[in-house]
Amino acid sequence: MATLGEPEEKNASGTPIPDYSPEARRQSARTRGLDPALPGAGTAHGVSRSVQVFRRTLSGTWNDGFVHAGNLAYITLFAVFPFFIFGAAVFSALGESGDRAVAIDAVLRALPPSVSRVIGPAAREVIEARSGWLLWAGALFALWTVGSLVETIRDILRRAYGTHPTRSFWFHRLASAGIIVGAVLLLVLGLLAQVLIGAAQEVISAWFPEFNDAVSSLRLSRIVPGAAIYMSIFLLFLSLTPAAYREKRYPKWPGALLVTVWWIAVTVAFPPLLRTMFSYDLTYGSLAGIMITLFFFWLIGLGTVAGAELNAALASTPEEEDAESTAVKSEEEAAL
Repeated sequence: MATLGEPEEKNASGTPIPDYSPEARRQSARTRGLDPALPGAGTAHGVSRSVQVFRRTLSGTWNDGFVHAGNLAYITLFAVFPFFIFGAAVFSALGESGDRAVAIDAVLRALPPSVSRVIGPAAREVIEARSGWLLWAGALFALWTVGSLVETIRDILRRAYGTHPTRSFWFHRLASAGIIVGAVLLLVLGLLAQVLIGAAQEVISAWFPEFNDAVSSLRLSRIVPGAAIYMSIFLLFLSLTPAAYREKRYPKWPGALLVTVWWIAVTVAFPPLLRTMFSYDLTYGSLAGIMITLFFFWLIGLGTVAGAELNAALASTPEEEDAESTAVKSEEEAAL
């Protein structure tokens, strides 16, 4: 019979791949409930619990991370420009045509300089070249294209939790469109926050000149992108996690925090890494910029998979808790 971590797939060498997803653990707990004599996973606490979560996260990331990271890198590069077009269309509809590049600026702040130099100029050319019906036609195309990126993240979470689709294809596409619109509206709020921060700095300079040095030394440009990344990833995980695991009892913040720390670490380490270890110009010539961008998105994709796997590893289902309680009671009765 099935037990916790029962292999359901095999890798290229024929070695069974253990399934540590919450759904597999839930099914294993149900099976143990029918036959208490079956061996269980045991109750893990403290260091043992940490090791257990680490093993589950590492196993899921190793088995699925590299494939999903490549897919996510390609889809991200394919979708980033349509996202800028959609953002420009929304700002035009709000009567803020002069701020159409806000989406570009918001994204570029979270990227290494080598990647920003590749995406930035081309993105600004794209949105400046579109206006009127052409802009809105591009926005409709963007909803579909960027939706593919959202659906890729949904599939990553679905595989991490071991679930299957429960809604139709079109339902998920409409939900993805709603998430995209929400992301652009968050950019609008971000623009408003920047305006308020600028106003606050002007007030401090005018009324409290003794704090000028402290204000100038405050590196909000370093804090705001990190907070924006965390909130974006957290909201994505919250909205795209399979319905059965969206309850408050299943934490979402650890995975979002891991992705944020990973993203910032990659962004900081990326420039010196390229200077000292890689020579993309010698290998790819004029395409080096595109390959560097893809490599960066691949690393971010790998961190996204790790974050999803961490949340799944931390998920403890009611069936598991009941099975562990039953096992503890059985051991106590046996000891008497």
